[in-house]
Amino acid sequence: MDITERFLNYTQFDTQSAEDSETVPSTAKQLVFAEYLKKELEHEGLSDVEMDDKGYIYATLKANTKDKVPTIGFISHYDTSPDCSGANIHPHIVRNYDGSDILLGFEKGGTTNEEREIKMTPEKFPELLKHTGEDLIVTDGTTLLGADDKAGIAEIVEAMCYLRDHKEIRHGDIRVAFNPDEEIGMGAHHFDVEKFGCEWAYTMDGGDVGELEFENFNAASAKVHIKGVSVHPGYAKGKMINANALAAEFAQMLPHDETPETTEGYQGFYHLLGIQSNVESATMSYIIRDHDRERFEDRKRLIEATAASMNEKYGEGTVEVAVKDQYYNMKEKIDPQMHVIDLVLHAMQECGVAPKVKPIRGGTDGAQLSFKGLPCPNIFAGGVNFHGPYEFVPIQSMEKAKDVIVKICELVADFNN
Repeated sequence: MDITERFLNYTQFDTQSAEDSETVPSTAKQLVFAEYLKKELEHEGLSDVEMDDKGYIYATLKANTKDKVPTIGFISHYDTSPDCSGANIHPHIVRNYDGSDILLGFEKGGTTNEEREIKMTPEKFPELLKHTGEDLIVTDGTTLLGADDKAGIAEIVEAMCYLRDHKEIRHGDIRVAFNPDEEIGMGAHHFDVEKFGCEWAYTMDGGDVGELEFENFNAASAKVHIKGVSVHPGYAKGKMINANALAAEFAQMLPHDETPETTEGYQGFYHLLGIQSNVESATMSYIIRDHDRERFEDRKRLIEATAASMNEKYGEGTVEVAVKDQYYNMKEKIDPQMHVIDLVLHAMQECGVAPKVKPIRGGTDGAQLSFKGLPCPNIFAGGVNFHGPYEFVPIQSMEKAKDVIVKICELVADFNN
């Protein structure tokens, strides 16, 4: 089995996670794929293969040297985003992509995608042109693809098989782990760092070729609860407090130029996810993001100060805010151990991959794991346009990611020598 076949097999499992679930994993269908993956690891000859009751899978490729070598790990998640359907995925391969428009899919239900004009064009997605001459795995235009992060899983498994078959490449114990629910921010919550037993690890969950990320947002959520006073509108003067209007006022009091649609790079933001409201009550859901820890704390304080200001105007208890930290910038945990990054940069150079070191405008399981004592930067998996029907992954990108994993393992064998 090659990396393409392996990945295509994985896409046939619907592993979409669900934000409103209280179970772990959040959807039972994730366990169906987890069982398949566990059996595949056993079939490929990995050792210590186990899956816990929450669907976390751990396995080992045993060392082939008696030298003292650090135990490192590679991690990917197997759930797909709730943003787009992950059921009945029909991937197809565009061989030797020539830079033209790509028709997504084939005849379904008597209507062709060509008639529905489901196309991926370089005009709308200029990143396609970076992959001219390569073989692209694309969707049929009705689902996501699942390269986030089944491409990462395929790359890790394929790398372990390569090392298994090429005993001339010295390596220490290599641990692999696959987990559910990353897409809903829960992937690292039940990850057993002690059981994993690594000095450091890498998530294979980045985007296009060469991406290497060890900086991410500090993140918090904020729930804003507004209590209104409902009175018949014909007799409301001096009595009504319209929670709908107060919700709009609260939103307007935050900086207008510090939202996701107006920021990039290291710039943080306030993001209003949703509002549920009527005259009597309103609930607003925010996420707060910033790479800089001090500015992050300032943002949280501004949310609370805005609530206090409105309470001065409308009465104490009118607006209540609950702010909850979600994860922090892994940079503060990676900086003291930059050899973890230097190894990746060296491996990429050896594999002919140009590094693209950049901050993540989001978070990964690796951010939370870094704060649980497992330094864990993020390496590219090769996919592009995640979480929607225009997602694609070049086969050559997956092969490059596999090569980088192999090279890292080889370089680590010389780490203490």
